[in-house]
Amino acid sequence: MRYERRWTSVTTALVPGLVLALVRSGGSATLTVREVAEELAVCRATVYALLERGELERVWVGRSIRIPSASLEAFLARGRC
Repeated sequence: MRYERRWTSVTTALVPGLVLALVRSGGSATLTVREVAEELAVCRATVYALLERGELERVWVGRSIRIPSASLEAFLARGRC
């Protein structure tokens, strides 16, 4: 499988209109820089800075960077964000 979908959309009704909520589905061992930025509510440049400072672990998959989900969880547990 080339691409594994990590997010599913769920709609919830509020007054008035609909709100789309992203709900994490299934666990993935690694996350993209974009996914980490969304989780932390920061821009991708901030994630790259965290990677450069060694605050997040990176894994190279070809020419792409992936962040182990355990590294993100440890970062959040340290309360650095």
